[in-house]
Amino acid sequence: MRNAKQWGIAALAAVAGFALVNFGNIASSVVVMVLVVVFLLVLTSPVLYPRSLSDDASRARAIEKSVPLIYWRPGCIFCLRLRVALLVRGKNAVWTSIRKDPAAATRVRSVNDGNETVPTVFVGSEHRTNPNPSWVLAQFV
Repeated sequence: MRNAKQWGIAALAAVAGFALVNFGNIASSVVVMVLVVVFLLVLTSPVLYPRSLSDDASRARAIEKSVPLIYWRPGCIFCLRLRVALLVRGKNAVWTSIRKDPAAATRVRSVNDGNETVPTVFVGSEHRTNPNPSWVLAQFV
């Protein structure tokens, strides 16, 4: 999360500099900076993800609905990339935050050599770490 905040601050500074140089006044720069901050806050928050369930409930729901089970972490840029790439279909998947459930973090570590690497996607007994979004889309029945 700290890394995401550092990138956010750097992006904000770059956009503010760009706006000041191109628009030439402080008022437009402030508007651009506020819009960038709001955009970054939405991207790095859990707002784009469905409500996270416990690991046991997530497994049961993924099996019941025959959809991928995706483990994620707030602030993870790779999770965000997957979420945006899946668009509407992503809402049908089961999303579980490894920060909210220690059992979910344990399952992710068990398949990633002890690392909490996300996104980790399970489909049945198969799993992939940071998969190509097209592979995840193909898993929807």
